[in-house]
Amino acid sequence: MKLSSKPTPQWLVKRIKQAGGSISFYEYMSLALYDPEHGAYSSGRLRIGKDGDFVTSPSMGPEFSELLAIQINQWFKHLQRDFVNSNRFSLIEIGPGEGHLIEDLIPALVSINPIIIEYLDFVLVEESQALKNKQKRRLSKFSKISITWKTLDQVTSKPLNGIILAHEMLDALPVERVVWKDNILWRQGVKLIQHNDNEFLSFTELPISKELVDLINKINFSYEIKIPPEDVNNGWCTEVHVDLARWLFKASQAIENGFLLIIDYALEANRFYSNHRPFGTIMSYKEQRANKSILDRPGECDITSHLCLETLILFAKENNWKLIGEARQGQALLSLGLAQKLYSLQKLYINNLPKALNKRETLLRLVDPLSLGEFRWIAFHTNRFNEFSDKEMKVDTRFLEVPD
Repeated sequence: MKLSSKPTPQWLVKRIKQAGGSISFYEYMSLALYDPEHGAYSSGRLRIGKDGDFVTSPSMGPEFSELLAIQINQWFKHLQRDFVNSNRFSLIEIGPGEGHLIEDLIPALVSINPIIIEYLDFVLVEESQALKNKQKRRLSKFSKISITWKTLDQVTSKPLNGIILAHEMLDALPVERVVWKDNILWRQGVKLIQHNDNEFLSFTELPISKELVDLINKINFSYEIKIPPEDVNNGWCTEVHVDLARWLFKASQAIENGFLLIIDYALEANRFYSNHRPFGTIMSYKEQRANKSILDRPGECDITSHLCLETLILFAKENNWKLIGEARQGQALLSLGLAQKLYSLQKLYINNLPKALNKRETLLRLVDPLSLGEFRWIAFHTNRFNEFSDKEMKVDTRFLEVPD
């Protein structure tokens, strides 16, 4: 039985003992990331950026936001022209991290469309007060621009017209994990083990709940997916995104007319639920290092799981989101003009070689399949006034076009 490498922090020992000595993996991930005082995200302990615990595309520099702004501007023009009679629109980012994306999107959008700020409100949906404080400090320089902070429930109570961005946030939704052991599908749990007068964490098997069985059956039936696949080895394990449908429902309630862009790691079902992936996709990140020992240092590390592309699309459609299309980040950014950005660096080489090389490295990392290029861009549209229509809406989406 493999134990966590370090004794369990006392705050988590207390929570698990209160629950009877074991909790589901879903509860463990929820506590490790979102416990109000000790969770890695809620406490603001995680640092995002080149010198932090992990990098995101926006945290590497303004280049990502400059390219994304081209797509955002195209969609806002689409809303103004064809869909809504409104003089105000909103750009809603759910899970803004430390605010890097909005910080660079604002000047990028103004550069493309100088009058956009006259009708655009930026709404940041953030539950963590510690992260909210970081975002406010970073964005304080935009004092003349409409930036507000709300909870998702506050946004859904008064839906808006505009665009929702969910960049690298769905992979941090708590997941259930199921284990195939002795020809039975179990719910994975986490328990305390006493060793040398200290409490350590270990995995355990718990009876699977009816709700989890129903969800798995739904996934299996909808896409002819088999969980577990045929002939898996004893101990095969995978993740089930039990909160995804609920999140997509809330997102749909936040928008009357507009778009949802999800940028995250995602795999097709035949790669996600596979014999070749016996331990799922769950990973832990700290100090720029990936770690499969996800029971180590709870409350200090990021924990993420890839999305299953088919189940994401299934739940989105059930919640009035119409799929526009999806692409890998490398293709999306090339379609938005990354090659032209690389070419334009030639002018910088003459006057500022270090800066030019740094920008070139950032741009290449954004499209490198071994780095950030494997992210998936998945776009949806919703129109509440036309939700029962079967007519396909023709939406121009540049990131889905063939690169020049």
